[in-house]
Amino acid sequence: MRGRSREAESAPQSQQDYVGGARVLAVGVGATGLLTFVYFSLSSHLLSASDYGELTVLWAALFIVISVIYRPIEQLLSRSISDRRARGATGNHPLRGPMLIQFGFALAFLVVSIALQQQIKTLLGGSEALYLVFVGATLAYAASYFARGYFAGHQWFVLYGGLMLFESSARVCFPLAVLVGVTSGQTAIALGIFAAPLASLLVVPWAIARHARLDQDAPSAEIEPLAGSGVGFAAAVAVIQLGEQTLLNAGVLVADSVAGAATAGAVFSVLLITRAPLQLFQSIQTTLLPHLTGLEATKGGEDFSRAITITVRAIAIFAGFSALVMLLIGPSVMALFFGDETIFGRWGLAAVAAGMGFHLVAGTLSQAALARGKATAASVIWMLVALAFVVWMFVPLVSSALLRAELGYPAATATLCILLYVLYRRAPGADGGLVATRRGVEDVIESSDGIILTENR
Repeated sequence: MRGRSREAESAPQSQQDYVGGARVLAVGVGATGLLTFVYFSLSSHLLSASDYGELTVLWAALFIVISVIYRPIEQLLSRSISDRRARGATGNHPLRGPMLIQFGFALAFLVVSIALQQQIKTLLGGSEALYLVFVGATLAYAASYFARGYFAGHQWFVLYGGLMLFESSARVCFPLAVLVGVTSGQTAIALGIFAAPLASLLVVPWAIARHARLDQDAPSAEIEPLAGSGVGFAAAVAVIQLGEQTLLNAGVLVADSVAGAATAGAVFSVLLITRAPLQLFQSIQTTLLPHLTGLEATKGGEDFSRAITITVRAIAIFAGFSALVMLLIGPSVMALFFGDETIFGRWGLAAVAAGMGFHLVAGTLSQAALARGKATAASVIWMLVALAFVVWMFVPLVSSALLRAELGYPAATATLCILLYVLYRRAPGADGGLVATRRGVEDVIESSDGIILTENR
């Protein structure tokens, strides 16, 4: 009875920790999204349409790569560390495996980027400088994403938000320098993309010091690790990230190939409607995965569903408001921030805002799938929808590449939501043994430092 009583008492506290962590992180990540928007708004005014288009292609290609090869390790660390902490392990988290995977991904990228140097330069308008920024930034983000996963697993959300805020602040300094006349040109602005991840790593020494201090006297427990392969989990998350980045960036890259850099820049600008909220939503996702993993390891059921419901309701309100704003004043806002070279239709902007809401809900349902060990099934859904979107962008049923993106993106994300919801409603279980086995979890007791311990009998 004592174990059950403490379990009941811990539920509201766990929910408060989740909401509080999301609120704290939202401030830092929200500022990051705003600064990213400012970076591209300034760049669009300081550069020609062609140069700005090449910069957006660089950004799109960069974040496809880093999200696919680095975000899986962030998610793996977040999930494994939070699961161990929920079940009593306060230190000695296994890092060697994720670190080797991350290093292997970075090394593989370097080899491929050298082998495909000419093709990458062609994609970036033939610019040697943009190629070097692309390679350098990709390698720098390896350490940044590893740190993010470590912070998220420990629920050090202030440090996580600080890392991202340092990154975006450093990046926006470069177009500001061009604006005031300190320097000039596309390369000067693009260098901000390389400097940003390096600046963000200034937060890491604080985390190392905090880790040593908190773990010094903390109790620990011998527990079984998550069953299954970390490599398998990382591979499934990599496919999910590839699908997500395809939805965000395929429109830009296809528009560049079929209509030129200027049109690619216009597609990128309209998709900033969804990029900024998605970046803000990282604050929710970052707290959501460790929170759901902890619930799945100790309680699950009603508390798990409540966390999903709260998140989806908040997304629906935000997306509805965003779509209304785009419908009323969207074209004027886009002309103010990105100039009047491209005329954006209010209905297309509202459709993209609605698609953003579907995308955020899909991200929430994906976190639920990862926490419940359904990463493989979720990855198949993401990839099928992403491939359908790419096919849509290439088939000229609609003559304008911009309009194709405005119509295809919300249709793809709505389909994604439906399929992931069907997966979510299925009975919890692993798809490949990726969830921890919990044999006879009978009591949940709370240690003196507030960490949830489980007793298996």
